[in-house]
Amino acid sequence: MSFPPLVEPADELTIDEVRRYSRHLIIPDVGMSGQKRLKNAKVLVIGAGGLGSPALLYLAAAGVHTLGIAEFDEVDESNLQRQIIHGQSDIGKSKAQSAKESIAEANPYVEVILHEQRLDNDNVMDVFRGYDLIVDGTDNFATRYMVNDAAYFLGIPYVWGSIYRFDGQASVFAPSMAPDAPCYRCLYPEPPPPGMVPSCAEGGVLGVLCAAIGSIQVNEAIKVLTGIGDPAIGKLVIYDALELEWRKLKVRKDPNCALCGENPTVTGLIDYDAFCGAISDEAADAAAGSTISVTTLEHMLKEREEGTRDFVLVDVREPNEYEINKIPGSVLIPKGEFLNGSALEKLPADKQVVMHCKSGVRSAETLAIVKGAGYADAVHVGGGVVAWVNQIDPSQPTY
Repeated sequence: MSFPPLVEPADELTIDEVRRYSRHLIIPDVGMSGQKRLKNAKVLVIGAGGLGSPALLYLAAAGVHTLGIAEFDEVDESNLQRQIIHGQSDIGKSKAQSAKESIAEANPYVEVILHEQRLDNDNVMDVFRGYDLIVDGTDNFATRYMVNDAAYFLGIPYVWGSIYRFDGQASVFAPSMAPDAPCYRCLYPEPPPPGMVPSCAEGGVLGVLCAAIGSIQVNEAIKVLTGIGDPAIGKLVIYDALELEWRKLKVRKDPNCALCGENPTVTGLIDYDAFCGAISDEAADAAAGSTISVTTLEHMLKEREEGTRDFVLVDVREPNEYEINKIPGSVLIPKGEFLNGSALEKLPADKQVVMHCKSGVRSAETLAIVKGAGYADAVHVGGGVVAWVNQIDPSQPTY
């Protein structure tokens, strides 16, 4: 199904722009009119990371004149495996500034607007206002729901993408363009249980997958902006890079959707962290009063070496993570073994159990299981291996 162009065409293209975009201009579906619409478009890209990197570069190369970048983070060496808009010399630099410099190299005719702040309920509406289209490259559920809701309230369509390990998804959510078009909440009415779906930082992502999904997002953005083709409104594109399989599913508007349904219950921005939950209530209860710092753990390890304290330090990450870095003296028992109960057979009954993961989320979840099994004095390490490497042992690599 075709939709009208989202933006009006600019008055003209310069001679230099005609030369630059000539391969677009000779495509009948795009032509001069379509390229002028791209020149007149204002697109906000949320995140200059895995998805944002290819999206920003290709939007700029395509001739979108005004590009907004909402990004507050700095470039880390672990980003460079997939975030191709940044380079070695950008490590430690603002991602937004780094992306702006790369865009200037890709296309000097693009105007870049930086929003170097974390999006939240206080600023998201102001940041979004004035843009024609949003490209969402976020990597957490709380921000995804906030983006969806804010875009809906402002009547701005957006292109969504998601990546994890070898799998990617993409869709276009545009209730403002069609009364029967679904929103993100129609596809995912509720977030997954806390800790059920690891982030890319915990589970990893194939670098090139970002290019595949990011380019799909730009393809859909161009179609929506110029009014060509059949955009993925009401469709979910699923890509399995490992099996090289593409699927396309229909997504229907949910009449019971809390946001865009017949009787909406979400009529304004909500507490998205509470809605999605960083950790479960059980994990939060278990961690309350049972969380130690890496400094405390360092003292405990020294006491264990001296023979004045005895405990078992359990790393609940995956084996491949354990190979990258580890806290000395820890034993590996992955979280999955706690979920199926087999880990409890490996825990000593006469020692305190101290648990850690990468950042403290998975260890809080497993702590709840261990405490429920009767290990009342069990604790977990706040900040996990990340805090250990940053504060105690910077010689180890991060990931």
